Amino acid sequence: MSEARHYDVIVIGTGAGGGTLAHRLAPSGKRVLMLERGDYLPRERDNWDSTAVFVRGKYRAPEFWYDKHGNAFPPEVNYYVGGNTKFYGAALFRLRPEDFGELRHHDGLSPAWPLSYEDLEPYYTQAEHLYRVHGRHGEDPTEGPTSAQYAHEPVQHEPRIQQLSDDLEKQGLHPFHLPIGVDLIQDERGRATHDSVCIRCDRVDGFPCLLGAKSDAQVVCVDPALRHDNVELLTGAEVRRLVTDPAGRAVTAVEAVLPDGSTERFGADVVVVACGAVNSAVLLLRSASDRHPDGLANSSGVVGRYYMRHNNLALMAVSREPNDTRFQKTLALHDWYLGADDWDFPLGGIQMLGKSDADQIHGEAPRWAGAVSPDMPFEVLARHAVDFWLCGEDLPAPGNRVTLDRDGAVHLALDEKNNTAGLDRLRHRLQHLLGHLGMHEHRLLSHSIYLHKGMPIGATAHQAGTVRFGHDPASSALDVTCKAHDLDNLYVVDTSFFPSIGAVNPSLTAIANALRVGDHIVERLQ
Repeated sequence: MSEARHYDVIVIGTGAGGGTLAHRLAPSGKRVLMLERGDYLPRERDNWDSTAVFVRGKYRAPEFWYDKHGNAFPPEVNYYVGGNTKFYGAALFRLRPEDFGELRHHDGLSPAWPLSYEDLEPYYTQAEHLYRVHGRHGEDPTEGPTSAQYAHEPVQHEPRIQQLSDDLEKQGLHPFHLPIGVDLIQDERGRATHDSVCIRCDRVDGFPCLLGAKSDAQVVCVDPALRHDNVELLTGAEVRRLVTDPAGRAVTAVEAVLPDGSTERFGADVVVVACGAVNSAVLLLRSASDRHPDGLANSSGVVGRYYMRHNNLALMAVSREPNDTRFQKTLALHDWYLGADDWDFPLGGIQMLGKSDADQIHGEAPRWAGAVSPDMPFEVLARHAVDFWLCGEDLPAPGNRVTLDRDGAVHLALDEKNNTAGLDRLRHRLQHLLGHLGMHEHRLLSHSIYLHKGMPIGATAHQAGTVRFGHDPASSALDVTCKAHDLDNLYVVDTSFFPSIGAVNPSLTAIANALRVGDHIVERLQ
């Protein structure tokens, strides 16, 4: 093992949290080292192939975790530069202002955050501009105040989705343009055109982008950060342990296993963990020592606990008329996000998914036996498919947790029926609308857009909450700056810090928070 090489800041992980933080630190002139356990994702035709990505799971990490019963499952994780943003759907929503306060749900309370929507709002704006988000503030009746409009006009609906939007409005609802991070060709008036690469391919949800047109952390943050001489990236470096000084107050070394099997140590004045909510908790637990017998930053006992991942449903409706939409992910609906006229609790949100193709539908065929008319081949069904994503809030529960066994294997305990009543009602509301939306009323088929998963617990794309922040060291691992209460120089900036998760995709909040924490670290180092 070599002597530790020293930096001002080490960032472990290059996804929405780590990659964005490194981008924020790059202009400071401080020496920054990014450590990424994966490599750059290869640009190849399989990037856009449904069978390769979903059925074979070509880019999924070749590992297994274990549920509370000891059953192995393949998690939905990807180890590449850019982290899971290489495969995310690039739907970049803000949390609602109400999500930052205590919010009562059918099955319990969603706890308040130690900061407010107003505290994060300036960073939300910066995050939207940095990640090239296309949208229009003011359309969504549930959104909070904004200090600036999106820098890019929304992606315009194609004809079938525009008709869907019009039909929803006729029902007294308020559909809006989904905020999405893509790089589009625009006309002279700033509107996205249908010659845009993303509109031509519709390979956003779950696909890596062959052309770099999706706003992932590698394209938007990591590569630009590396243009600064003071920023370095080491790939193939799997961080296994953080070592502290004898007093246990500061991290003095980051131990990483390199591709050749050797172990190398790196040191820094500030160490930032951003490995994803499960793996960040795993790293802290694995770094237990005499001074920290239950793991780093874990005097409260919360590290690994309060895991959340949203209650999601992917649903495919069947349009009476063909749906020839190429880029379908342009519409969302939040009318029942916080409640309904017959329900006092939040239901969640509805947004469009990327368009199903025949390969994806064929992969679902065994589960859909009897639900699809025998006179409708998969190719025809794909042409008539209209795909929705329903998202409800998962509540933090101490028993939903990440642990390690004596062999170092990852175990994930999860109650998959936690707070699902609102999501069930949301589905029924969509079901009852189908006849008014030009759809076949009784064909709303549940499916997974990630066909390689063997168990629902493997859906870890929206993982959060395992290293929560708060004011009280007895009930949280991090303070409001996302620094560990127990250590002077350790920060966590992925979605681990969330005390609650709301009912929208968590990426933009992780990005905005990374910008906020980045400003704090720059000030600290200066």
